[in-house]
Amino acid sequence: MESFSAREVARLTPYLRRYARALTGSQAEGDGFVQATLDAVLSGAAEHAEGLSARTALFRAFHQTWRRALNGHSIDARGPQTIVDQRLQVLTPEHRTALLLVLMEGFTLEETADILGVPIDVAAQRFEAAQHDVERQLATDVLIIEDEPIVALDLERLVRDLGHDLAGVASTRTEAVELAHGSDPGLVLADVRLADGSSGLDAVTDILRSFDIPVIFITAFPERLLTGERPEPAFLVTKPFRDEAVKALIGQALFFHQRKATPQAA
Repeated sequence: MESFSAREVARLTPYLRRYARALTGSQAEGDGFVQATLDAVLSGAAEHAEGLSARTALFRAFHQTWRRALNGHSIDARGPQTIVDQRLQVLTPEHRTALLLVLMEGFTLEETADILGVPIDVAAQRFEAAQHDVERQLATDVLIIEDEPIVALDLERLVRDLGHDLAGVASTRTEAVELAHGSDPGLVLADVRLADGSSGLDAVTDILRSFDIPVIFITAFPERLLTGERPEPAFLVTKPFRDEAVKALIGQALFFHQRKATPQAA
């Protein structure tokens, strides 16, 4: 075993936050798991697994921390009053980890197996099962907030490929709010920076005052929204995006929102 370098950990932490938030459906819980992982890494309690790249080894350490919490060891998510929900294992089936690792984070199936600590055939089975889950997601109307016409067309195609309908495409904050009130969308895909100088973040804030819907942000500068220092998105796609990554996050966002709408018995 070898130790992680502080420089490597600092470079990789924003992307670990992105993954953790998508996995848990929450900035607070995701960042809580990341902080617990970083504490273990920097204290030497979690070591760099031999033969793995720094990125793969850090994600493996994260999964060990996450699984320990799910097995009954409480981890403080954001402070003394916020403890990770032990029912998270019910809300996030194991096979969704493989989908996010491969499609959103770009790991190979072999690397995913190393991260999860399972044989490669098990990782492949989990990945395939999660793909089927995404395909079975309930259809909804999707509002796209994007000022680049070609990007908007790509997103529209992805949305329709997944069986969803288009609520509309907005290129400014004002237009986005007006479209939301006129179409009652079930999901928002939002660029962060819009051409007229307005912000997709502000547009979404306005929309969420009237609607309880999941949101996925798309940005060329993900590290600026992955600091953990303020309220930030739970679901984030990096520009230029991969079709598969957007599809995986749409499935994950709708999964968590559906679970929230129909809570499981304690």
